[in-house]
Amino acid sequence: MPLVRFSNQYPTLFDRVFENDLFDWSKRNFSNTNTTLPAVNVKESVYGFEVEMAAPGLTKNDFKIELDHDVLTISSEKQADNEINDDQNFTRKEFSYQSFTRSFTLPNTASTENIGAKYENGVLRVLIPKQEEAKPKPVRQIAIA
Repeated sequence: MPLVRFSNQYPTLFDRVFENDLFDWSKRNFSNTNTTLPAVNVKESVYGFEVEMAAPGLTKNDFKIELDHDVLTISSEKQADNEINDDQNFTRKEFSYQSFTRSFTLPNTASTENIGAKYENGVLRVLIPKQEEAKPKPVRQIAIA
């Protein structure tokens, strides 16, 4: 099962509209605070997959990354609590609370044992290696008997 939804075939625009995450009404991808879901890039190389998530303003402790039955879930919940001094007088203050959940079904070629993640400069990177069997083998010569 591929990590990316589109194949090498050229689907029509109509087909793509209904394959988009916008129409995924399950609880796999949502924000219950009416905020925008973080943008995601998914890269595949011969050695593995990389999920990049743009999430500026968060810290690495704000994320929760879980793997359950080949479904990788990245979520965050953050509440900004601004301290108010007694001498401050304000007529309006808006609290900040944001949360989101994004889930991805990993392909059969993914190795779930050594998944790693790092957060740097507002981008979360989750590295998912491929299984040894899925990596390309070097060309070898076969002797003719």
